[in-house]
Amino acid sequence: MNDLDPRTSHDSMELIGRDRDLKFVRSFFNDSAVQGGALLLSGEAGVGKSVLLDAVATAATNDGVRVLRADGVQFEADISYAGLNQLLVPLFDSFDVLDPVHRDALQVAVGIGGGPSPDRLLTSTAVLLLLRETAAQTPLLLIVDDLPWLDRATNAVLGFVARRLVGSRIGFLAASREGSESFFETSGLTEYRVQPLDARASAQLLSHAHPDVSPAVRRRVAAEARGNPLALVELPAALTGEQRTALAAVPAVLPLGERLQALYASRVAALPERVRELLLIAALDGTGDLAVIGAAGGVQGVVDELGPAERERLVSISDLTRRLSFRHPLIGSAVVEEATTAARRRAHQALADVLTDQPERRAWHLGEAASGPDEAVAALLEQTARHRIRRGDALGAVAALTRAAGLSPEPANESRRLAEAAYIGADAGGELEDASRLLAGARLVHPTGQDSLHAAAASAFLLINRDGDIDTAHRLLVGAIEAGDHGYDASDSALGEALHTLVLLCSYSGDPKMWEPLFRAVDRLTPEVPDLLWVTIRTFADPARTGAEALPQLGALLAGIESKSDAARVMRIGTASLYPDRLADVRDASRRVVEQGRAGAAPVRRHLGALMDLCLDYYHSGRWDTVAELAQEGLVLCAEHDYRFFTWYFHYAQALLAAARGDAETSAALTEEIVRWSAPRGAQGAGYFACHARALAAIGGGDFEAAFRHASTLSRPGVLAPYVPHAMWGAMDLVEAAVRTGRDTEAAAHVAAMRESAMAELSPRLELLVRGSEALITSGDAALAAFERALSLPAPERWPFDVARVRLFYGERLRRERATTEAREHLSRAREAFEQLGAAPWAARAAAELRASGQAAQAAATAGPVSLTAQELQIATLAATGLTNKQIAERMFLSHRTVSTHLYQIFPKLGITSRAALRDALADLDTDGGH
Repeated sequence: MNDLDPRTSHDSMELIGRDRDLKFVRSFFNDSAVQGGALLLSGEAGVGKSVLLDAVATAATNDGVRVLRADGVQFEADISYAGLNQLLVPLFDSFDVLDPVHRDALQVAVGIGGGPSPDRLLTSTAVLLLLRETAAQTPLLLIVDDLPWLDRATNAVLGFVARRLVGSRIGFLAASREGSESFFETSGLTEYRVQPLDARASAQLLSHAHPDVSPAVRRRVAAEARGNPLALVELPAALTGEQRTALAAVPAVLPLGERLQALYASRVAALPERVRELLLIAALDGTGDLAVIGAAGGVQGVVDELGPAERERLVSISDLTRRLSFRHPLIGSAVVEEATTAARRRAHQALADVLTDQPERRAWHLGEAASGPDEAVAALLEQTARHRIRRGDALGAVAALTRAAGLSPEPANESRRLAEAAYIGADAGGELEDASRLLAGARLVHPTGQDSLHAAAASAFLLINRDGDIDTAHRLLVGAIEAGDHGYDASDSALGEALHTLVLLCSYSGDPKMWEPLFRAVDRLTPEVPDLLWVTIRTFADPARTGAEALPQLGALLAGIESKSDAARVMRIGTASLYPDRLADVRDASRRVVEQGRAGAAPVRRHLGALMDLCLDYYHSGRWDTVAELAQEGLVLCAEHDYRFFTWYFHYAQALLAAARGDAETSAALTEEIVRWSAPRGAQGAGYFACHARALAAIGGGDFEAAFRHASTLSRPGVLAPYVPHAMWGAMDLVEAAVRTGRDTEAAAHVAAMRESAMAELSPRLELLVRGSEALITSGDAALAAFERALSLPAPERWPFDVARVRLFYGERLRRERATTEAREHLSRAREAFEQLGAAPWAARAAAELRASGQAAQAAATAGPVSLTAQELQIATLAATGLTNKQIAERMFLSHRTVSTHLYQIFPKLGITSRAALRDALADLDTDGGH
């Protein structure tokens, strides 16, 4: 229990002012509608969250519910699964109810078994299964205090479990200090804020806790405490007898946090020296394990020794779990701050001497105990960092490497470790400011630090994410690779990371010449090029020419992706799968990375990479609403973690979606943002993505001249631009635009280039684009046969937008050939697909062709009254007056993208495809009386 008790010193006293809170929490878990749910309490420090947890635990126990508890502690936050160990201690003997795979994984995670670190998802599933098996006998309530101070791994597991409890006999109740950062993903879970006490309850608490304090002083304390129970109980205790009775002036009030910190420090200082030593060990250990505290302190009766601290209500000791917990986190902080540097080092050394069977914790304590450079300890910490990065704990790895650097006697080793920490921070950790400082430190302590591969790779990330350019980042990394002493050993991890980073830089550049140094380096690798790197280069650099030869190896990589817990490898396989259209095979793994990222268990860069892959996967597979949600999530992450470079990926997804749905204004604004950002940085690869979205938007708007211009910028007619793989995605756009503008020669030349490439061999979708483009330039009966060949590919409906476009082309051709019945079939199917997607311009084209064929408007589309919400009607009305999305957003206090989303939904409801038709549609709506 970490919040000090906001009751009187008499434990039997009822909670004061918390009846409503207690009633809400108990009803939440007793209500059958949410039985098995998760509830998160939050509130300021000292507001009484811990006491509320105690009351709930007592009531639950009295009701026959088994309670499992864990408390987050600041000094345990770097120990993976330490919180899970604390929570599951009472169930250790029950692990055998699990199958061997889950049992062994869980035993390793909580530190009572040996073996390689288990996959996070496997561990999470094992915990959930164990809890469900246990709850089958007796209902369970999991209670966690100070959730943000639990280690990241435990937070990820608990986040996984908390979202899977509804309908079970398991409840999850956790408390967090308001404003504290946490790796626990709270979205989708019920949250309840514990408020400060009102004036009446504050007065009642003061009266019961301090009956000897004068009413005037109570009022002064109440005004200063502002309803904080901890302050209400503790502040009067710091006053002298004269001050308490108003015989002397009450001192000026300090800010609440500083005052409470000072109070804790003074209470700690009053304890016997031996007790302070044990408390210091406990605070630095962080687990509360009395056996460890006693062993490190060299005492047998540790509970008896800690008696004075327990009597002063600084700590509580559980006889059941044999664990100590500080009654408020600030008490532990005060203990550490009160201790001298020498005392802290002695305590760390004592803990290291005890934790011989826990190498990671032992290495950390040895690092903190060291008084000067120590290469042996630095090497242990570096090894710890390796374990942490394999578990996906990027920030933990950075912390270990940074401490290892500080203990390195040799400047070269210090620089190397700082550079690697900087690279991990930039590439995976999501802490770019810290990475920049670490990199600067690496260069400062040793001049060669700037030439190391890790330093160069980190510099490249930081350059492109700030105001640097791709060319500079590319030259920096190429120079480090060519000057390195790695001997082009394919097993050199730093070299492998540098080459994968160079692949991305080359792609961002859009310049074929940038790839040449990469190919030279890869050709020199011995004994052979790693499979993933080889496949990525062939499917990502110039897949229209080299991708097909790598498909067998890509298939092998995809076959084993489900067994991979390494988020970096999952993302790299996703990169290799992008242009062969195999992202659907990476989908489940990408979703796991996103879920882990949301729970704080996956590095930010990997979370962003998974979101990018899912956006493109879902766009092609027709899940457009999900694309919009994921793209927005990606932009929020980029903003929160300052990954400015990657915003263009998500702007592209949004621009593509807006183009397909007919919102040319939003698409144009987004592509302009991409170009404005990418052009001065030499990121022409990003500019090509913008060209693709612009060409699509122009086609949707019927401006085929502009469409031809944009598509030709992506790839000139008659050539699939080398090292511009996106040229394949825009190839059919160029052909359609050329045909519509009378450029038959250019259209035919481009189709020939598509046929001569390996494009059709890469994926059924790309083959559909090739065959559909062939049919567009073919005349007579041969064209009809060409369209049939295009639509006869296996399961074309996997790509709903692309296949609907080909059906539209086919229906248009059939109508011109006066094959009316056949035309209507393809046009109807195309229109239905477009309407389901919300691709308004294409749905309108299909509908116009159907009318031209003599078929009446679809009855279902107009059956029944049209219904707009009040907000939709207001947006539509403003848009009909000629206001832009931005102007509407300003008037309605919305974002312009929210306005755009509403218009996507309004247009199909009104049966229109453009803003110009809004005025008449609204007039008809008013006439019909439907809104």
